[in-house]
Amino acid sequence: MSRTIRCRRRALTAAALALTAAVPASLAATAQADAPFPRPAVARPAVQPEAHARVSVAHDLPGDRVYPEGIAADPVSGDLYVGSYTTGAIYKATPGHRTAVVFLPAGTDGRTTANGLKVDRAGHLWVTDSTTGVAVYDLRTRALIARFDVTGPAKSFVNDIAITPDGTAYLTDSYRSVLYRVTPQQLARAAAHGRRAELTTAYDLTGALGPHPADDVTLNGIAADRSGRSLLTVDMTAGNLYRVDLGSGAVRRVALHGANVLNGDGLELRGDTLWVAHNITNTVSRWHVSKGRASARLERKVTDRALQIPTTLVRTHGRTLVVRSQFDKGGPMGPGTPQRPFTVAVVKGI
Repeated sequence: MSRTIRCRRRALTAAALALTAAVPASLAATAQADAPFPRPAVARPAVQPEAHARVSVAHDLPGDRVYPEGIAADPVSGDLYVGSYTTGAIYKATPGHRTAVVFLPAGTDGRTTANGLKVDRAGHLWVTDSTTGVAVYDLRTRALIARFDVTGPAKSFVNDIAITPDGTAYLTDSYRSVLYRVTPQQLARAAAHGRRAELTTAYDLTGALGPHPADDVTLNGIAADRSGRSLLTVDMTAGNLYRVDLGSGAVRRVALHGANVLNGDGLELRGDTLWVAHNITNTVSRWHVSKGRASARLERKVTDRALQIPTTLVRTHGRTLVVRSQFDKGGPMGPGTPQRPFTVAVVKGI
């Protein structure tokens, strides 16, 4: 769950100016002014099977400046958690109830933004903060368990998160083109020793991605294979998908058939099916991924302005739930007035 949308190369300065103008002074003090946000771009032409789908509201999110980005489903209870990019608030949506409630208020533990979200089977809520790293909360008590901070002088944007079956978390960095790793042992150690630790790099994908400008946005969404053997992650600017072998560390580009994953933001992998949220094109696509994760073939695609800049998605109880960020309506992508309330949509037919 993602979090951040793509920008084309060398579009960063204009996007940052738009963000600074759109966000109130209380929020502009954060590192969001350096966030990578896009200008509309023309996607590569491809023959794609268009699907007919219906987009409707699943949950309302209270608040005037929510601009949601990440979403996670509790695998035990089915509850949903949604994060606000502009305030850092976390909302909880319960099945059968349309309106979500505030789970963690804006500014909790000093967070003023929330990007990717994930819930693990141990009852932990992981919240990435692009400006610092990742915070881990106890779902039962809402207490902070530990924080892991990104360090070093290089520009960083901690983005999305995936958790493997053994409880290990992997996070993308959209500027550094690396994957960070937090193991259950590291989490327990940090919780017992001051609740703070550093994020450590597990895989550097710079070589696989090839040369790109320092301000180029690369890795965004990430998903874990249920076997625990591999990860899939998307280079949103180049429109490529990569497989990371967790045993050997090998990084391979996935051969895509039928389309590309340009503007790919959030990923959701269930078995051999991969869903991708393409943010600025208002698209959700569904792919069949080969057993070895070496290739993927487009099965269906939905493009609809009603998706309102979808940043990520989650599959739960047979439904595809999509975060409608509205970043282009008075949010970090530019001026305008958002449709209120902000919502999570259910997309049928994809």
